[in-house]
Amino acid sequence: MCTIIILRRTHHDWPLIIAANRDEMKNRPFLAPARHWPERSHVVAGKDIEAGGTWLALNNDGVVSAVLNRKNSLGPEVGKRSRGELPLEATEHAEARVAANALALLEPASYRAFNLIIADATKAFWLRSNSVRIDKTPVPEGLSMITSDDLNDTKNSGRIRFHLPRFGATPTPEPDKDIWLAWEKLLASTEAEDTSNYEGALNVVTEHGFGTVSSSILAIPSPKRFGVKPIWRFCAGIPGLHPYTPIML
Repeated sequence: MCTIIILRRTHHDWPLIIAANRDEMKNRPFLAPARHWPERSHVVAGKDIEAGGTWLALNNDGVVSAVLNRKNSLGPEVGKRSRGELPLEATEHAEARVAANALALLEPASYRAFNLIIADATKAFWLRSNSVRIDKTPVPEGLSMITSDDLNDTKNSGRIRFHLPRFGATPTPEPDKDIWLAWEKLLASTEAEDTSNYEGALNVVTEHGFGTVSSSILAIPSPKRFGVKPIWRFCAGIPGLHPYTPIML
């Protein structure tokens, strides 16, 4: 169960900041974000070696897309396509709005259930699929969080219920000043509402080979700031034990 935190501030110098913890089997190999696909040279993304797709992607136009499994849909299924294709497909488009409209028309039965976030400096969308239909919903201004449940679902997700207020009470990153530490510490947190349930923590640690295997913080600048590039800070391991370092974009 991965986690995505989305901060939207449309009129800010940095209108979109996304943080993401990836939870996966620890023996599943991956490559750190880079331009891994020659046919998609405009896309930077981490690469899942096993299935060939990604969990989080960014294109040269500033479109970000991240995919998460829905509850009870972990792992592949015979006859279904990899959900790791979806962020790559989304970043084929130059605008989040266009990408979200296009992917909402996919055949839902082709994939196991998913949550998909597609965002840029001006718009953001959540696509929810139960393998029967795909629903598209705007992501509101301000702070949002999603896991394997619905966006901002504090009723069913203890992780969102516990951690969303913590992000709201924590100083936000300041990309122009290279200030990220407060969010990095939260992403490394093993605290939870229910300490007997590892699923409530942002940084998942278990004894059966499953847990948080990487973490990212992405900042997208305002289109008015010509020449200012996005910033991607990546932790290639367990947050708190491994450092966040900038990805070359």
